[in-house]
Amino acid sequence: MGDRTRERLSQADRRLRSRTALLESATRGLSRYGYGNLVLEQVAKEAGYTRGALYHQFKDKQELVLAVVEWVRESWDREVGQAVARESDPVAALLALARGHAVFCRGDIARVAIALRLEFSGQDHPVGRQVEEGYASITRRCLGLVKAGRRAGAIPPGPPARTVALAFVGALEGAVIALAGQARYDDALAARTAAGVLGLVPLDFTGR
Repeated sequence: MGDRTRERLSQADRRLRSRTALLESATRGLSRYGYGNLVLEQVAKEAGYTRGALYHQFKDKQELVLAVVEWVRESWDREVGQAVARESDPVAALLALARGHAVFCRGDIARVAIALRLEFSGQDHPVGRQVEEGYASITRRCLGLVKAGRRAGAIPPGPPARTVALAFVGALEGAVIALAGQARYDDALAARTAAGVLGLVPLDFTGR
């Protein structure tokens, strides 16, 4: 490998590190202040970079926040979605989703999507549209699992499957936000919440 190749790789690595640090800082800022009150200079400062470095990566606030939403979604898919996909039983998959989401949201991430969703409610805005698509994607996944669970007889009949999926996502999101800072109990209580929405027999406190 030549010196120029190593230099290009080093530059790419530095760029990735700075981008990740800026995304993490922006995620914390969005969790605390929302989109309208997010100050890019503060985002850069908390990440350990200058505002110029931020603008070298993102042209404006909208592009930065769209990147945050996509980064959070990719992180969720990697940390939660892959574990759910490994479960062949639909009920086990839904409960794994509930537990995994609670663990995933132990940082500031839990508040980002719902804060942006509330902030852009009723508006036709690129950030709002991307956040809604993220919710729609998770809801579609839950809908497929609810249908599969009902076909297998593991989930009892009741309201329409889509209604159950919407309630599942909404109840889970509310639970993990309310339980922020309760890492000892959050995943088990998230599983209980999920089981209740699905109409399952109550779980023991360990979530089994």
